[in-house]
Amino acid sequence: MNLFDLSGRVAVITGSSRGIGRAIAERFAEHGAKVAISSRKLDACGEVADAINARHGAGRAIAVAANISSKEALHRLVDEATAQLGPIDLLVCNAAANPYYGPMAGISDEQFRKVLDNNILSNHWLIGMVAPGMCERRRGSIVIVSSIGGLRGSGILGAYCISKAADLQLARNLAVEYGPYGVRVNCIAPGLIRTDFARALWEDPELLAQRTATTPLRRIGEPDEIAGAAVFLASPASTFMTGQVIVVDGGVTVA
Repeated sequence: MNLFDLSGRVAVITGSSRGIGRAIAERFAEHGAKVAISSRKLDACGEVADAINARHGAGRAIAVAANISSKEALHRLVDEATAQLGPIDLLVCNAAANPYYGPMAGISDEQFRKVLDNNILSNHWLIGMVAPGMCERRRGSIVIVSSIGGLRGSGILGAYCISKAADLQLARNLAVEYGPYGVRVNCIAPGLIRTDFARALWEDPELLAQRTATTPLRRIGEPDEIAGAAVFLASPASTFMTGQVIVVDGGVTVA
């Protein structure tokens, strides 16, 4: 058996029209999975799905637009993915929001609530929609894309870091709840990755120089370097692993 084989598995990946989510979707498909591409804009999702189908054959990917702040939209995502691809075996909660950079004293209540709702509550909603079917079939892997921000403090990303720390605990809690049913829940904690989401950090020459100088690998990461960890957590290679976090940060948190 190929320990990284995802053949016959159905995956839903939020925030997968670009960046880390897209890289995960492409690698899942490469390893045999059928994938539901989802983000707010249908045309962007369609471009990714079309590229995957062109590479791996028709029917390997579908596009379903969904705003993670809408419970109704997430229900539609799950229903559409199940109807077109089959029962969901793999879920990657990757989409997130961060509308504010700066000290906690300056964040508005509306901004704080948006961070908590999009980065924690939406994951709780989506997992709650998918997990019962996984438990019934007694198999499934759920991956939450957290951040090393959940492991340390920040002077400019406080609310985001708080939400990502909560995601780590969400995974631990759900690992305990779903473990008896053979369903695993784990996190990936990326460091600074070259994505549009983190553009404000890596396009700032001063911030980038500070980060790379204190990173043992002396560079920031690329989206595909997170996808490998996701494939591992989704595959038979990690079947005795749950409630854990894989840190992929070039060594920042150990330096």
